[in-house]
Amino acid sequence: MLFVSILFCAWLQAGGKMAYWNVQRRGANFFNQVPTEEWFVAAKQVGIQFVRLAPDKWQSEQRDFLLGDADAFERISAADFQALKRTLDWAHAHDIKVVITVLSLPGSRFKDNNHDQIDLRIWQKKEYHAQAAHFWKELAYLLKDHPAVVGYDILNEPHPERASGVGDFRELDVSAWYASVKDSAADLNVFYQHVIQAIREVDSKTPIILETGFWGTPCAITYLTPATDPYLLYSFHMYEPYAYTCRRVNNGRYGYPGMVPIRLNDAEAETDTSPPSLYWDKAMLQEFLSPITAWQEAFQVPSSRILVGEFGCDRMAQGAADYLGGLAQIFDVHGWHWAFYAFREDCWEGMDYELGPDKIPPKYWDAVEARANLDQFRSDNPLFDVIRNALKR
Repeated sequence: MLFVSILFCAWLQAGGKMAYWNVQRRGANFFNQVPTEEWFVAAKQVGIQFVRLAPDKWQSEQRDFLLGDADAFERISAADFQALKRTLDWAHAHDIKVVITVLSLPGSRFKDNNHDQIDLRIWQKKEYHAQAAHFWKELAYLLKDHPAVVGYDILNEPHPERASGVGDFRELDVSAWYASVKDSAADLNVFYQHVIQAIREVDSKTPIILETGFWGTPCAITYLTPATDPYLLYSFHMYEPYAYTCRRVNNGRYGYPGMVPIRLNDAEAETDTSPPSLYWDKAMLQEFLSPITAWQEAFQVPSSRILVGEFGCDRMAQGAADYLGGLAQIFDVHGWHWAFYAFREDCWEGMDYELGPDKIPPKYWDAVEARANLDQFRSDNPLFDVIRNALKR
């Protein structure tokens, strides 16, 4: 009888991980260089329910965290995994659920860890698909029973399109491109099926999250085929219009709502002086996201299986509060889960909304360099109030 009770509890816990997503969830991204328990304490206080956690920036005993070496994966680093487990234990202690994602996989090393070079090998050689599947099988085996973990997000912002030389999603005929790479190493559906199968050999219930291509662009969902696995979510990211949300490109020129250009790359956006081409407001945001709703309708995918894995904009952009608030409202209307980028990032201030919309003092960077506590620079302000209110709505 005791054995039956143990089995039932295990079944209930596993099934609960997918049931967690039956109610709309709101969270944040945690891509920090140094994890701390205090981060989770603060996250709980502002109403964050789950975090999308990528540990790739953490100190590793080898070149690539967890992977050891993204050039040739063999086994997960035991020391690195203990650091991850300790962080997950903090999350659980403060009732924060976690979606694990990675910025690097074998043959796809995170650009910031790769001398600022995009690594496209995983989309050129299927041997890296096999290594990625091996990695995720090992990681799922180690994490399947951890009570904080409610999802495996296979790869942050996959971009197989770049392996074909495509520079921007706006110059891509999605259907034609996918037909040209179907069943090849650049076929995201093939890659996902390989990894899903490997994970399910050791973990049959933890939800798996599949992101759209071209760095999570909404329109790339067009060629994503829903898998037969019953424990899946589908995810996209939202940073459009990029010329507005990116400080380097915007440089104080564009506000929301307002006219913002559509350009194919950063250099064009930075140097072009022609009039902006589109008026971006809430209606335009909804139109930009329409491929998601069309795909849901076509494949009968409920909104409880859609995750906006990232959204945000430069905190100094004119109208940032209206932009962030408008997007959160759209997501809520659709019933999509969402996670804003980012909460209390320790290595970049561009989307740390508790810093407010103004320039930060030079001593902030001294504190970053010294790995000191940055909370002294953060405070309640109208910009962060938008996020706080959306989390608790």
